[in-house]
Amino acid sequence: MLSRQNPGADGAAGTPLYLGIDFGTSGARYALIDRQGAIHSEGKRAYAPVGDAAAWASSWRAALFQLLDDIPPAHRPFISSISIDGTSATTLIVDSETGELLAGPFLYNESFPDALPAVESIAPANHTVCSASSTLCKLVSWWNTTGGAGGAGSAAVLMHQSDWLLWLLHGRYGVSDYNNALKVGYDPEADAYPSWLMSQPYAPMLPSVRAPGAPIAVVKDDVCSQYGLSKECVVCTGTTDSIAAFLAAGTTEPGRAVTSLGSTMAIKLVSEARVDDARFGVYSHRLDDTWLVGGASNTGGAVLRQLFTDGELVALSRRIDPAVASPLEYYPLPRKGERFPVSDPDMAPRLTTRTIRNPIFTDVLHDGSHHLQILTKNMLRFHRWPFHFFASEGCNHGPRATRSTCTASWSRSRESRPKGTTC
Repeated sequence: MLSRQNPGADGAAGTPLYLGIDFGTSGARYALIDRQGAIHSEGKRAYAPVGDAAAWASSWRAALFQLLDDIPPAHRPFISSISIDGTSATTLIVDSETGELLAGPFLYNESFPDALPAVESIAPANHTVCSASSTLCKLVSWWNTTGGAGGAGSAAVLMHQSDWLLWLLHGRYGVSDYNNALKVGYDPEADAYPSWLMSQPYAPMLPSVRAPGAPIAVVKDDVCSQYGLSKECVVCTGTTDSIAAFLAAGTTEPGRAVTSLGSTMAIKLVSEARVDDARFGVYSHRLDDTWLVGGASNTGGAVLRQLFTDGELVALSRRIDPAVASPLEYYPLPRKGERFPVSDPDMAPRLTTRTIRNPIFTDVLHDGSHHLQILTKNMLRFHRWPFHFFASEGCNHGPRATRSTCTASWSRSRESRPKGTTC
């Protein structure tokens, strides 16, 4: 647990406070702010170790209530509203009569290629759902495997990660937001599910959809009593973790972009034009009257943590020379499968020098800093290409990007890119 208070932001007693909770790939964190955006309290929790996929739900539940317990008791009665973001396309199937988890969680990066032919047969060509890791592929795979509704009949409902966590607080089934619902087929431009989706036998499982941040219901009485929350505290619809990271960067001007590097790497570009192409893992989220065009790659910090300890990452990063180009074409992935900038569930990681013919580089991995530099440089190289694709598809493309990054060496590598590049 890590928790921090900000005495300078205490303000007057009774000031309304707003609680945002971020559920990422490796842990959860909260920030408690006032209307001016001043932080009154913040903290984070790592997820408890899990032995199998089903245990993720228990780990998330534990983290949620641990974070509520971490909030200083003096602040809790003044929390006016709560919202939660979660990883995009992380899916659960729940029995709405008992609350029992029927299936999942199916994680954001899990692929279900068995469902792809069925999804491609009903959806428009290259639609966002035509990716093996989409929410709809997860739903269709489960539906086909169980013979429909898994014996739960009309009680089975689909919930995204943040929907489920919010449900633990308000108790109402079947409510989501149009950011999370995008990958199950919701059309944010029409503000409705398309007819090709609503004609399917599993359509009754789909949640109703509201704008992110819309009120759902007040916090349940038992939660209010246990944690000292006001009975007027409202639970609001959430969003995805990468959109929350974008909003935290504080930029809404068309042509501006945010790169979020955590366990994985996500890119979001503000555009007046909408672009969706499942072949490249590109999709567009609605942001008021504009679009957030982008995608999420499986490359990122998770693959680095498989190869280095935290201490090694800190020490080796100091030895990286960002001005030195990497001659090796690695593709750092934690396991087989990539989502963006190409959607390929069978793509294999490239993490060794065995395919390099030049003998000068055969011993490069004996120097850990060189190994780390090669990996980070190639992450940077692969995440530049999408901006050229966005521009070719008519997206606004500004002179520079806003970045949300994790290490100083990564930032210096970004700054050392060739002149004329904008990403």
